[in-house]
Amino acid sequence: MPTHSDSELMRLIRMKHREALELLYDRYAKLVYSFARRAAGNEALAREIVQLVFTRLWTTRAEYDAAKGSFVNWLLTITRNIAVDVMRRERRHAANVPMEWIEDSREAAESDHPESETVRRAELSEVAAAASRLTLPQRRVIELLYWKGYTLQQIAEMGGEPVGTVKNRLHQALKTLRRHLQGLREER
Repeated sequence: MPTHSDSELMRLIRMKHREALELLYDRYAKLVYSFARRAAGNEALAREIVQLVFTRLWTTRAEYDAAKGSFVNWLLTITRNIAVDVMRRERRHAANVPMEWIEDSREAAESDHPESETVRRAELSEVAAAASRLTLPQRRVIELLYWKGYTLQQIAEMGGEPVGTVKNRLHQALKTLRRHLQGLREER
């Protein structure tokens, strides 16, 4: 198989010949890793991107077309797209505040600014009270989407449900939270 062109290897990969994927991996893993490392700036993320790229080659129905350009450019385009997706996911995760951080910041706030702690406690209490009004499936969607960074599609797949059901559950949860939090603020 070492004499096969990249196009032939991709054709064999479509037919699920594992050896073809292994050969393609041996040819291009270093290049893909180098590109991913530069894009991600992080070794762990670069390794994840490499894995995702070759998994995509194995699972995708997309065909490489030599008439449209070189295989290397096509492969690096796939790598770039996956790197962008991974970096967006990482930014979403960084933007989310983990529950542990809330506890840590609460403890720090108690010692640093006792006067603002009362306000923080009230706000956390309001959010907790509003969240208690949600059903378990609604809380799960909120947690997975906002705290863990999963997409609606991924959440639907995890629960074996249609995406529409998950979207509706999210909509209802946000409506419940909004209604409850507005009611609490109007009482003040």
